[in-house]
Amino acid sequence: MSFSILKKIGDEQKKKAVVDVRSGDTVKVTQKIKEGDKSRLQVFEGVVIRTDRKDSHTARITVRKIASGVGVEKSFLIHSPLVEKIEIVKRSKVRRKNLSYLRNRSGKSARLANKDFDRSAVNDIEIPGEDEVAESAETAEPAPAEVTEEKSADKPEEKPADEKSEEPTKEEKPAEKAE
Repeated sequence: MSFSILKKIGDEQKKKAVVDVRSGDTVKVTQKIKEGDKSRLQVFEGVVIRTDRKDSHTARITVRKIASGVGVEKSFLIHSPLVEKIEIVKRSKVRRKNLSYLRNRSGKSARLANKDFDRSAVNDIEIPGEDEVAESAETAEPAPAEVTEEKSADKPEEKPADEKSEEPTKEEKPAEKAE
């Protein structure tokens, strides 16, 4: 009985929607910092080396970065009201949940293999009940298409990237010789 009460209280403390952060992701965590009467936002960008209790209200990620040649790690509670936003910058292929071995590495040996992902789809969080607010805001704004047409008429016309040069670039030439 007491477990269900604790779970209910914990679920009330959770944020409505959070980004699916995994080990190996490079993230930007925006955090509220309070200094006396003032508060500001601070961004901490680094690699997620550990994720804990993803389904719990005490879900935590540990982010590591190198600052001035020194490794710095910070743990963030995902559902904390002080964590404003978590944005995934890059996703890497890893096979472990805890990447503590990165602490002993630097330079090339600390690199992770990149994995293709849709950045905008991952970082867009849909909060239930806010769809109506977003739709009404979109219809209230004027269409900016007319403004861009006027600006483009003043500038000389540029060729698309396909038509700029028919010669292969320096990167393509060695590939052709190798074949």
